[in-house]
Amino acid sequence: MTTELLARLQFALTITFHYLYPPLSIGLGVLLVAIEAAWLKTKNPLFHQMARFWTKVFALTFAIGVATGIVMEFEFGTNWATYSRYVGDVFGSALAAEGIFAFFLESGFLAVLLFGWDKVGPKLHFFATCMVALGAHFSAIWIVVANSWMQTPAGFHIVGDGLHARAEVTDFWAMVFNPSSMDRLTHTVVGAWQAGAWLMVSIGAWYLLKQKHREFACLSVKLGLTLSLIASVLTLATGDRSASGVARNQPAKFAALEGHWQTGPQAPLHVVGWVDAQTETTRGLALPGMLSWLAYGSAAHPVTGLRDIPRDERPPVNFTFQLFHLMVGIGFAMIGLALWASWALWRKTLENSRTLLWLLVISVLGPQIANQAGWWVAEVGRQPWIVYKLLRTSQGLSAVVQANQIVASMIMFTGVYLLLFAAFVFLLNEKIKHGPDETDLQPTGKLALGFKGGAA
Repeated sequence: MTTELLARLQFALTITFHYLYPPLSIGLGVLLVAIEAAWLKTKNPLFHQMARFWTKVFALTFAIGVATGIVMEFEFGTNWATYSRYVGDVFGSALAAEGIFAFFLESGFLAVLLFGWDKVGPKLHFFATCMVALGAHFSAIWIVVANSWMQTPAGFHIVGDGLHARAEVTDFWAMVFNPSSMDRLTHTVVGAWQAGAWLMVSIGAWYLLKQKHREFACLSVKLGLTLSLIASVLTLATGDRSASGVARNQPAKFAALEGHWQTGPQAPLHVVGWVDAQTETTRGLALPGMLSWLAYGSAAHPVTGLRDIPRDERPPVNFTFQLFHLMVGIGFAMIGLALWASWALWRKTLENSRTLLWLLVISVLGPQIANQAGWWVAEVGRQPWIVYKLLRTSQGLSAVVQANQIVASMIMFTGVYLLLFAAFVFLLNEKIKHGPDETDLQPTGKLALGFKGGAA
């Protein structure tokens, strides 16, 4: 393998593993805010019990997410020094904003969220929960803004030449609101909501299967399904807007998403298929004209085909095509599952349907796979550019890094990641086996001051 391919694989491994956890933290943060708000409003101790349990799960995902994200920063300097110099001014401003907004909120209020149950009043604890959830969202905002700038650069100029060239911000807000940032941000955030929602549904369904913690489990499933349905609708809307933006700003990526070769109107939308890059053909089930209509609102609008893209500027077409359709297919499957489960809840038949409950238990994998596929599509579909139309991936490598050094560090980090993942699964399993504490149904100390009556 070449040094470039090894460096790309190492970064892909790092970010793929890291991205298992931030979506869970973001989604669970939203649910924790909803649970504590319901607790303050209804004074129902069941909501207090839920808040305590799900805060522990949130803390676990948050901790592993922070630990696994640090490695990526070092990889920028070791493997991608030229790239880091090129985008340093742009990324520096975005990541500084993340530090000011996200880390300040998370580090300032996380201790209150985790350890302040019996030390502060319920309203202050709720405020801390809101701030931690907001901080998690702010972190996503600035990371996606920085990544979106790589997809659709704006608000900058180039200073220096050759290896010393770098992008320098000339308009901070133009950089932030670059052509793809808001569409990609909203799509990423609602995908994270799905991840957190389906984790809650999965654990609740497991308890129902085992006939344990029934009230806790039923309410967890209801809350998780509610957020998943809201996020599903938003996912469709934001995904459509994001795809339309890709059609305008990155025609090569858009053509690869659908294996579209010939420029022209009535571009077909493939439901399933297989792309042969050698013969420049795509075989499968297609809907004539739907790609043009979805991208531009008219079947008569032409869509750029890959044959009009130079061969050295085409992304890996079939890989991009299959991952994109995997993401879309899982998205629609999750909508169908959420509607089925919601119907069963409404008819009060969910607890008697073991097949549906088992599907809900394994449903936690769906958003994770879809989120990973979406990020791979975004990054692989941009190739061969690391900064679109400005810097090729091959040009962003460090000049001195050797292939054997990358292999050695990749083996080491893979081992560490496997240990971290094993620890995460073990600790999460222990929390699930332990379940919610019955003592949390009767709040004590300062927290009890928020209650003026019995359970609702």
